[in-house]
This record gives sequence, C-alpha cells and structure tokens, in this order.
Amino acid sequence: MGETQVTAQEGRSAAGPSPIAAEAVTDTATASTTTPPAPGTSGSEPAPGPGATPAPSSGTTPVSGSGSGTTGWQARFRSLRRARRPRLWFEILLIAVSYWLYSLVRNAVPEQKAQALRNADWIWSAEKSLGLAFEESVNHAVNSVTWLIVSMNYYYATLHFVVTIGVLVWLFRRHPGRYAATRLVLFATTAVALLGYYLYPLAPPRLMNGANFIDTVLVHETWGSMASGNFKNMSNQYAAMPSMHIGWSLWCGLTIFALATAPWARILGLLYPTLTLVVIVATANHFWLDAVGGMACLAFGYAVSRAWYGSLPHHLPRWVPGAAKGRLTGLRAAGPPRPASEPEAEAEPGTEAEPETAGARRP
Repeated sequence: MGETQVTAQEGRSAAGPSPIAAEAVTDTATASTTTPPAPGTSGSEPAPGPGATPAPSSGTTPVSGSGSGTTGWQARFRSLRRARRPRLWFEILLIAVSYWLYSLVRNAVPEQKAQALRNADWIWSAEKSLGLAFEESVNHAVNSVTWLIVSMNYYYATLHFVVTIGVLVWLFRRHPGRYAATRLVLFATTAVALLGYYLYPLAPPRLMNGANFIDTVLVHETWGSMASGNFKNMSNQYAAMPSMHIGWSLWCGLTIFALATAPWARILGLLYPTLTLVVIVATANHFWLDAVGGMACLAFGYAVSRAWYGSLPHHLPRWVPGAAKGRLTGLRAAGPPRPASEPEAEAEPGTEAEPETAGARRP
C-alpha cells in the first residue's frame, strides 16, 4: 500500500496509488464479503497463534497402542489356524522326519516281554469270554491257501506305506486347502499310538505262548514284515496295541470316501480298511481288539484337527483362498478375470463346486 506510481507528463511528476496494490485491496474486500465461514466455525473466531495445538477434526478417533502387542499375537495365532499353501519340499521333509522319529520312539520303548505276553493272554481270554476269539480260525483257514496268504503277507508289508503316501500326494495336489488339517489327523493319531505302545506292551498272536497261531511270514518265507524274519531285530516285537495298520488305513479310507467324487473310488475307500482288518488277523499280527485301539487313536486325531481348525477336514475349502494353481503344488493358476457379461458356468452333476479365487478363472 505504500507503493506509489510516478507519472511523467509535460515535465511534471505526480504521486498516486499503484494499480496492483489497488486490485489486491479490492480482491481482499470481495473475498471477505462473498466467502462463507467453514461449517461449525464463527467468522469472528481468531486464528490459532504460533505453538497452539489444533483441535482434532470431527470423526477422528485417537488410536491407543496399549493393546497392539496382544492384537499382534492374536493375529499371528489365527494365521496359524488358517489353511496355507502346502510346500512340496517342506512336506517331504516333515513326513520323512516324522516317520523317522516315530520309528525311533516306537523301537526305543522297552519291550517288556513278560508283561506283553501277560497282556496278550488277557486279551485272548477276554475275546473268548465275548465269544469273538476268531483270530486263530481265520489264521489257519487263510494259511491253507498259499497264494492268498503270501499275497496278504506282501499286502501287510507294503500297502501300509504306499497307500498312505498316495493319499497324501492326492490331497496335496487336488485338495490343498484341506491338506494340512487332514495331515494333522494322521500325525495326532500316530503320536497318541506311541503312548499306547509305552503304556500297554502287547505281544502279537503269533508270539503267544501255548497258542497255535502260525507266523505266516516265517512259514512261507516271504519278505517284508518288520516283525519277523531278518527284520525282527529292527522293530519292537511287542508294540501291537494299537494297530496303526488299522489307524492309517481307516484314515485313508475315510479321506477318500469324504472327498472323492467317483463312486468306485469311494467304495474302494471303504473296502481298504476292511480288507486290512482281515489281513492283520489272518497273518496273526494283531488281535481284532488292536484294531479297536487304532480306531480310538484315529478318533483322537480327528478331535485334535477339529479343535485346531474349527471344522472337520472335509468341511474346509478345497482350494487355498488367493493361491495360484501350479503343476507341483496343486494350486490354482491365475488367469484373466471373467467379463461381467459372461455368465458363470454351472457345476456338472456329481462334481464338487470350487470357490473362485481373486483374479483367477475357473478352468
């Protein structure tokens, strides 16, 4: 406002206000008369001075960090209970180490031969009192058919591992969202079985004193039993209760029956543990009450899995949400999103509906 304009005209000089300053004064006056005050404020309210703390704006809630540590741990714990994408290398290592530990602990349990034989006599007497001591008759009947008993010897020695690993691979590739929960059932079942081996040593029927059972592996010189022949020194002879042949085969059978869509596969799933029961009795490796112990261990395994994941394995989503399918991982492949105008294809009858993942297209 102190600026002046000097105009030279006919040798005379005159001082007056600058046009720029005049326009600024005019604009300020216009703004003060036309601009309304902000909502909730008074036009006469003075501006805050230097160093003043501005009041929080409406709708803003201060966040306290006092519970951030607890919330972080809770979130981390919840993340452990969610389905994750299974990793091939980790699963192979986990299964190998777990079976090694299982064999180490099982074989390190004191054999307690005298106690194991007494327990076998008690079970045999209990089955006789129930009128269900049929193991000896089955053992002799099947042993009279050489090709059948030899086949059962190899069945007992191999399928226990082959089918179990096969079901794990199938779950890994076709049901990755249910893999971890179903694997937990198997691991918990096996862990509680180790406790049974320690607390209740039991001789198999073929090792009983005064009984007439036939050790079919020794008689027919077939390979494979970890409890007979050249392998008997590598395994605890008196760890028959519970039967993990039944525990594992029933786990396989129930998993296939619950998740398979083909009727023939579901039927085979139910037949597998049934045939396994016949085999363990015919080869004189277990009493039928050992099978009941294996079923009880499996029930414990399902209870542990349900408590951890909040649902039985076959009720969980088939695919891991947001995961991409790969050739080895069994996860869904990402693809272009479906146009909004394109209708979603209906699921074929008898097939399982698969949830759509973000940014993925159902094949």
